[in-house]
Amino acid sequence: MPEFKDLIKFIRIEVNKSLKKIPIPQKPKYLYDPIRYSLKGTGKRFRPILVHLVGRANNIDPNVIMNISLSIELLHNFTLIHDDIMDKDTIRHGQKTIHEKWDESSAILSGDGIFALSQIILSSINDNSTDLFRHFNKATLEICEGQALDKEFENNSLITEKEYLDMIDKKTGALLSISATLGPIYSGIDSSYIEHYNNFGRALGKGFQIHDDLLEITSSPERMGKSLGSDLEEGKQTMMVIKARTNYPKEWDNLIKSSNNSDLIKNCKTFFEDKNIFDKTGLMAKSYFNSARKSLAKIDNINTSELLEFVNIIEKRAF
Repeated sequence: MPEFKDLIKFIRIEVNKSLKKIPIPQKPKYLYDPIRYSLKGTGKRFRPILVHLVGRANNIDPNVIMNISLSIELLHNFTLIHDDIMDKDTIRHGQKTIHEKWDESSAILSGDGIFALSQIILSSINDNSTDLFRHFNKATLEICEGQALDKEFENNSLITEKEYLDMIDKKTGALLSISATLGPIYSGIDSSYIEHYNNFGRALGKGFQIHDDLLEITSSPERMGKSLGSDLEEGKQTMMVIKARTNYPKEWDNLIKSSNNSDLIKNCKTFFEDKNIFDKTGLMAKSYFNSARKSLAKIDNINTSELLEFVNIIEKRAF
């Protein structure tokens, strides 16, 4: 395990070095200063790390894998910048969000610029480029659909667990899916194996997002490196909220109506603890992490030990 943690640290360092080497012009400053600022954040780089681990398992050219991982990390940053505007978040990766440091117009434009950079980097890969672009842009559209559903679901007390799971499959699962599949797609392996990688990434994404919803309440801004509590304040339908209002409708309604913004998070946290909703939600996340492991077990042509270790890290993360 210590050796694997060293590997993860090494990949993260190399990805950060490569992000810094992306040629970004000096002018116009209105566009490029926020882009540089965004890319210097201390992100966990889970998605590019996954790309590299899949690449290692399949003996794919490290230079190709690095370009795929950078394009996916840039896509991720693009979505975060725009999400932060919509969710009114003020901290991301341990620093002020772009719209908080500059303004919304700067943030929108820099997000667009980062997405263009992701396309430029992906275009440097010659083999199977058509398939790579098709899956990459299909995932981008899925992520946009997921964010749209997330916004539509706000303050909607009719949203079901299934609808929530469909939403996070698009918003989070799609990005982890291409993190797991673009390398194998580049290498031209059998489509049945691509589907196993896709199922692995999507199950991992669902487990990741449900666990992230838990950390949104149970962790701290300092540990998470982002502002917390905005989901509850914006009326987002997380799995915990859905379980609370479905199983305890009157009590939950009274809690929401009687809580001021200043004590909403504290009151919800107490409610989730008293009703064992934290435990039930945690078990649901665990079931998806186990599904990810089952998908890996079907990929019998590679050594999946590092990918299994990665699932363990994601499942046990506290930030």
